[in-house]
Amino acid sequence: MLSLKSALAKPFAKRVYKSVQKWANNPLSTQNKVFQNLISKASATQFGKDHDFKNINNYNDFIKRVPVRDYEALKPYIEKVVEGQENILWKGKPIYFAKTSGTTSGAKYIPITKESMPTHVEAARNAILMYIHETGNAKFVDGKMIFLQGSPILEKQNGIQLGRLSGIVAHYVPKYLQKNRMPSLKTNCIEDWETKVNAIVDETLPENMTIISGIPSWVQMYFEKLQERTGKKIGDIFKNFNLFIFGGVNYEPYRAKFENLIGRKVDSIELYPASEGFFAFQDQQGEKGMLLQLNSGIFYEFIKAEEFFNENPKRMTIADVELGVNYVMLISTNAGLWAYNIGDTVEFTSTKPYRVIVSGRIKHFISAFGEHVIGKEVEQAIQEAIKDEKVEVSEFSVAPQINPNEGLPYHEWFIEFEKEPENLSSLAKKIDVLLQQQNSYYYDLIQGKVLQPLKITKIKKGGFQDYMKSIGKLGGQNKLPRLSNDRKLADKMEALNLTK
Repeated sequence: MLSLKSALAKPFAKRVYKSVQKWANNPLSTQNKVFQNLISKASATQFGKDHDFKNINNYNDFIKRVPVRDYEALKPYIEKVVEGQENILWKGKPIYFAKTSGTTSGAKYIPITKESMPTHVEAARNAILMYIHETGNAKFVDGKMIFLQGSPILEKQNGIQLGRLSGIVAHYVPKYLQKNRMPSLKTNCIEDWETKVNAIVDETLPENMTIISGIPSWVQMYFEKLQERTGKKIGDIFKNFNLFIFGGVNYEPYRAKFENLIGRKVDSIELYPASEGFFAFQDQQGEKGMLLQLNSGIFYEFIKAEEFFNENPKRMTIADVELGVNYVMLISTNAGLWAYNIGDTVEFTSTKPYRVIVSGRIKHFISAFGEHVIGKEVEQAIQEAIKDEKVEVSEFSVAPQINPNEGLPYHEWFIEFEKEPENLSSLAKKIDVLLQQQNSYYYDLIQGKVLQPLKITKIKKGGFQDYMKSIGKLGGQNKLPRLSNDRKLADKMEALNLTK
């Protein structure tokens, strides 16, 4: 029998579905409305005055006046906001800063305003409601839900609260879910990730867990601890667990491992949240890709990834994108980011409605020899290679080996196996062929004897977690880079004695 809460979830889900369909079916007018609104509201800010917003009437005017910027280029404005100045990038002051660890610029302070905050919360809520509408399954709202996230403890800087995005969002869990939500506030505030995961295991073991959510690599750590403690599959510990919500990385490399840990298949919803905005969520179970959030105070632009480092690459709106092309995504938002490069690359899987997959990071690629191999290509190659093998991969990362002791340079794949292959060199050969099929530059370099085929270096069990711990990035929203264009990660793994 349905509880009142799950019974009420269905009509609410239907209402949200209709509202989402309304803007998803009118994408160009929706984005144009967002664009006009952003320009008009920010025209009196310092940024708006510096870039002549008053004379921006259309997208071409915007391109002429507002150059593409990353965090470093926008930093002079952000520093003024951090100092407490008003009306710099957006009217007034932000209500939060999402603090992220930047690789080049140290800590980044991403503004969140009273206009942008609700869009983070609504998109996450709508993802679950769209799932309820599609499947008719609402029973899970009566069980316990866990969101593996950063600490909700916030600091204050010049009157503005700052913390991790997941910690900020933790303060916005709707009242009707408060009793269902785990872990407890005390546990959520534990800073050390391993201590926190052990405390989460203690708290959740006796509970009726129905939704589990987080970045796959850290949920995997939680599942492994549960299994160590009980000797049981996760699906047997939590018999009503039937929905896994994840974001931040591609789930596919983890899928086989998760199904083995859980012991059965569970539905999943993919999200695409970031400190800069909540960009997309999976709106249908059977569809590849996530619905781009066109009505969330974010105006999107795209540049073909292969042209991005040209002197004057062509910028375009959703009106001109094509399927299957790798794009760098730029955003202008009601938090005061303008033609801002978040560093992600995306591909469109559909334009009716607009759905995307995250294909990688514009900075995370290997092009030590001109091959420009991207995250999506390495993930696809390894998935295909192990599909019919009795091999399970926990984690992997790839780096160029430019000066080997002997022979030609090559790509070195650092792989932590759950189940090792019988023949490592034949797996390496298989991955290499699949990578050549996807990337013509890589194919030419192998065939032209500029590179030798890739080599696999095995990593000790738990090795990647030890690496992340050594650089102070264990748990939370931190992710292992799939690709590096240098040997920093590789050298650190070897220095820590994590290779077998």
